[in-house]
Amino acid sequence: MKSDERASALALLRRTEWLGRHPAELAAALLDHGRLVRLNAGEWAQAEGDERDGLFVVLHGLFHSYCQAPGDREVMLGASGPGAVLGHATRFSGGPRLVTAICAEPGVVLEIGVEALERIGARHPELWRAIADSAYANVRNALQMVAEVIALPPRPRLAARLLAAAGLSADGTAIVRLSQEQLGETAGLSRKTTSQHLATLEAQGLIDRGYGHIILRDLAGIERVAREGG
Repeated sequence: MKSDERASALALLRRTEWLGRHPAELAAALLDHGRLVRLNAGEWAQAEGDERDGLFVVLHGLFHSYCQAPGDREVMLGASGPGAVLGHATRFSGGPRLVTAICAEPGVVLEIGVEALERIGARHPELWRAIADSAYANVRNALQMVAEVIALPPRPRLAARLLAAAGLSADGTAIVRLSQEQLGETAGLSRKTTSQHLATLEAQGLIDRGYGHIILRDLAGIERVAREGG
């Protein structure tokens, strides 16, 4: 790994929710003991049911997560960007991988094998808390999605999914890097229903729709829709 690439990756890891509150040496150890996996759009980082051990952390790019549903269907759960952990460390989390992660654009993943994790954990025991924090965040996000599907009508549900999927573009604009169809799938809504409600949000000046992305123009307004409807 080149020095500038390492510095960028280290800064990214130190900003993440699951590593940020732990000593900086832990992020450095993960980089030192891991290997970079470069993937092209359409390539799989992991598959549901995969027994591969270790931890997979996104350093660059965007990955879509899918899960098997009844009727032999694959449904999209969401997207993971830089800093996110793909799935869980199987040896330490009770079973094989639960989702399939597919690269949506050229990306880089840091893979830390289970033997390396054990070596790091021996010197930095806070690693296990960091892995637990990551697993907790995944469970929290999954439960939030379930609660939204059960409790919210379509438009507030879409607004909540927009907020959950939002990231920042290079100029600091809030953006969701999903197509309308993909966003609707994460909310359990048809393409037609999704398009209708997004059109309403756009007419209200809350969002702008583009090809393969949605720009969030008024976060407070979208939060209000998610909370109160409208």
